Amino acid sequence: MVTYDDLNSQNDKITELSHVLNMLLSDRGLCDSRVTCDLFFQYVETVQDHLKLEDRHIYRQMLTHRDQGVRNTATKFMSGQVEIKRVFASYLRKWCKKRGHELRINDYVQFARETDEMFELVLDRIQDESENLFPLLREITGEDRLLVA
Repeated sequence: MVTYDDLNSQNDKITELSHVLNMLLSDRGLCDSRVTCDLFFQYVETVQDHLKLEDRHIYRQMLTHRDQGVRNTATKFMSGQVEIKRVFASYLRKWCKKRGHELRINDYVQFARETDEMFELVLDRIQDESENLFPLLREITGEDRLLVA
């Protein structure tokens, strides 16, 4: 069973991790610490899990809805999701050693810029979900708590 509370909890966790990591990664000396790396990869996993959950439980019912506006919203969010996945994959290839869960920072200024951009992209998405996607889903499903059984 998936509820709006589940999705909102994931978004809250992603937001919290974004803010904490933003502070940790702003100090070059903390970027290579085990704690920072563990939190960073927890962040990546949480974002990926959230996107998978949305893929499995949200868009199907929106794409088959009779209202074209609902279908357009689903398409918009799916496109945004593709962009986030692309940015994540590129970022991870460039800055991370996935096997050892380590960050590989050879140009800190560029790393910091790209990291800020990635956090901003994800946080903008979370805000858009909260303000547009979830209210629309509540409206079309008539459910205030339960998204999918």
